[in-house]
Amino acid sequence: MTETTIPMLPCRTSLIDSVVAFYSALGFDTTYLQKSPYAYAVVERGAVELQLYGMKEYDPASSHSGCYVLTEDVDGLHTAFRAGLKAAYGRVPTRGLPRIGPLKDMSYGVRQFLVTDPTGNTIRIGQPISEDPNHRPAPKETFARALHMADLFADSKQDLPGAARIIDRVLGLTDEEPTPVQRLRLLVLRGDIAQRMGEAERATELLEEAEAVPLDAADRASAGDALARLAELRD
Repeated sequence: MTETTIPMLPCRTSLIDSVVAFYSALGFDTTYLQKSPYAYAVVERGAVELQLYGMKEYDPASSHSGCYVLTEDVDGLHTAFRAGLKAAYGRVPTRGLPRIGPLKDMSYGVRQFLVTDPTGNTIRIGQPISEDPNHRPAPKETFARALHMADLFADSKQDLPGAARIIDRVLGLTDEEPTPVQRLRLLVLRGDIAQRMGEAERATELLEEAEAVPLDAADRASAGDALARLAELRD
């Protein structure tokens, strides 16, 4: 016997059309849509099925709902989703609602990105990169630990102010220095957070500082994800 799990996600009733259009941009087919007596939609992309139900007073800004999708080609999906969103919106939305996040190798053994729909549901798309599904111990080295914790706060906990405090503290240290790659990653993540928090001027300062970090060829190779995110945030 085979069982299937289908996530049922809340949606502000007035946004049902824009939510369906968003998933269409990601390559989902709308297999069911009703407006009355209540809003309900089903979208499918291959083996992934999401069902969305309307709530009149649902607040997208305070949403914590979502689901996790495992794939064997996370880089390919990230590229396809970005292309679909750019075609639909004229740009790749990286902050606000809807938005798509950067690719990252996470401490729990997956390479993943987050995509959030117009009503606040966050779909995590991940590909295993380790046979160990457990959280790895936090690094002991100061800046590696800060990156580890800030990533968890920003993406897994959705605590942007907490992630910002972690990064601001270590960037303010005077008795230790991060490597160039660590400094770049910290500045890019902090700039990303500042944009998402609506701090445009602060974000610009951080991203300009990130662009000025001197990197050699080996550094640039190891910081590929961060450099790609920097270019996207500066666009």
